[in-house]
Amino acid sequence: MIMMKNSLNISTISEGFVLDHIPAGKSMDIYKYLKLDKMDCCVAIIKNVPSKRMGKKDIIKIECDLSLIDLDILGFIDHNITVNIIQNDVIIEKKTLTLPEKITNVIKCKNPRCITSVEQQLDHVFVLTDPKNIVYRCQYCEEKYHR
Repeated sequence: MIMMKNSLNISTISEGFVLDHIPAGKSMDIYKYLKLDKMDCCVAIIKNVPSKRMGKKDIIKIECDLSLIDLDILGFIDHNITVNIIQNDVIIEKKTLTLPEKITNVIKCKNPRCITSVEQQLDHVFVLTDPKNIVYRCQYCEEKYHR
């Protein structure tokens, strides 16, 4: 009798992204921030994959047009995620993320006195003010965003 370890086979994608090195358990946050539930694309979320570097990690495969994913959002969520860009069934680029200088409509300002709480149509814009400590502040009222 041959014993096999638990394995999972997810097919390759022809065009899209493979998000790798996601901290274990964080893939659903990324799914939400990228609004993947509102897109008409194929998504595979693989949780708790054994990793030599991280112990355990999550992986997300997204089959979609390359223009549909905002990599700045990923950089804001976790700039240590590796993004493999796939075109014609081949990885054409491995992208390392950086913290974006500015993010728009990803998070909302919680300051009740901020202009964005009165002017509902205004974009929620946060600016990176301290890259070392990963601090973002509202562009309008300078309220600090707390993760």
